Amino acid sequence: MENNHINYIELYANNLESIKSFYQKCFNWEFTDYGPDYIAFKNSGLEGGFEYTDSKIINGSLVVLYHANLLEIKAKIEAAGGTITKDVFMFPGGSRFQFLDPSGNELAVWCSN
Repeated sequence: MENNHINYIELYANNLESIKSFYQKCFNWEFTDYGPDYIAFKNSGLEGGFEYTDSKIINGSLVVLYHANLLEIKAKIEAAGGTITKDVFMFPGGSRFQFLDPSGNELAVWCSN
């Protein structure tokens, strides 16, 4: 993993079992379930996951960057005009936050500590 590189991508899905079946059958992706609302995928070229939503999906992807120091990169993002949309939170495997860039694109940054 390298700082500032795209490391992971998240997509939304209205039915996790259906989306898992689709990508297994079509592309041979492998999945790990993390509770009822999230599945991670691998064997796809770039690791990622699907998050359950019952909302209509308009832009169903979230690009996730890696940085070893979340507080440092969060401060840089805010100083450069980014807006934090989800503050730092823990999840199995690490911590992350989400932000909007100046054009309104939402991305996330994570670290494994």
